[in-house]
Amino acid sequence: MTYCVGAMIDAGLVFASDSRTNAGVDNVSSFRKMRIFEHPGERVIVIVNSGNLAVTQATLNNLDQAMRRSAMPNIMGVNSMYDVAELVGAALRDVRLRDGPYLMQNNVDASASFIVGGQIAGEPMRLFLVYSEGNFIEATEETPYFQIGETKYGKPIIDRVVVGDTSMDDAVKCVLVSFDSTMRSNLSVGMPIDLVTIQRDRLTVDHRRRSDEKDPYMTSLRKSWGEGVRNAFAALPNPDWS
Repeated sequence: MTYCVGAMIDAGLVFASDSRTNAGVDNVSSFRKMRIFEHPGERVIVIVNSGNLAVTQATLNNLDQAMRRSAMPNIMGVNSMYDVAELVGAALRDVRLRDGPYLMQNNVDASASFIVGGQIAGEPMRLFLVYSEGNFIEATEETPYFQIGETKYGKPIIDRVVVGDTSMDDAVKCVLVSFDSTMRSNLSVGMPIDLVTIQRDRLTVDHRRRSDEKDPYMTSLRKSWGEGVRNAFAALPNPDWS
């Protein structure tokens, strides 16, 4: 299982992904699930992925090959983030059409999904969720974030905190707390966590962070969040039985 988040606020974008893959209790590995495509001052694009590892890797490799064949439409050559989402969806669809039937013969789930976001010079910052079938939707002011993978444990805190005018620091804290909540409830999601922030209109990655089990900030955040939840619970009024 996987957990990935992409959030778009007025200040910019926050992306985070875990690194755990799970093919059974005796086959747990770590793989990066985040890719950054960047030409500072011209474009910055981040892709995080969930689902069948071979399918997601093949999809990203096909996108890389297209960039090396400069005559083809590619992520670093198209003129809009919508076109980037189209390329990711088409590449995913091609891989699933090619490999899906063979995987199904062995009862292997071939589904995969991507969160794709960033900014290209001349257009606003945008964020997309690409489904396993290759189609996609775009984030809005009412829905400013996407999750893929094991989403249910981290969703409540993001729903309560992330809105358009949330500060970048608060958005980062919220996303990391959502990871802590998810890892606490589901062992198939685990560190290291990759996180990047992109400030609106800067057209470059602002901050990159990779947190493992020894990361002091994550340790402090986990402790403070746990104590805060317990204190808030203790302060709740008791039921009125009268």
